[in-house]
Amino acid sequence: MRGKTLICTLLAACAAAFGAADALAAKGDSGAGKQSFMTVCASCHGAVGKGDGIASAALNPKPRDLSDAAYLSTLTDEYLFEVITKGGVAVGKSAMMPPWGGVLGDEGAWNVIAYIREEICGCEPAK
Repeated sequence: MRGKTLICTLLAACAAAFGAADALAAKGDSGAGKQSFMTVCASCHGAVGKGDGIASAALNPKPRDLSDAAYLSTLTDEYLFEVITKGGVAVGKSAMMPPWGGVLGDEGAWNVIAYIREEICGCEPAK
């Protein structure tokens, strides 16, 4: 019985953690996300997310155009979170996209996602 209780407790904790992540993504602060985006992302992705930042000229492949709502709407927020916090290699993409989790933290990454969704692409995430 003790083993079943432990398993149920662990499953409940995991469900709560995932629920908290979903809630944080939904509550991301796009204003704070804009500040972080301009500081961390704009040099490659450009001020309006077109992939034309000043550093993009030296990058191959070029940074993703984050204003492409047709493409961004095919991605989940969780996927964007992984790319932002762990870098492109973590999701099978270019190593030119560095991991920013250590700089932004989880809350900062969710804020950037809110800014991208609300202000740059104006699109909903894939479900």
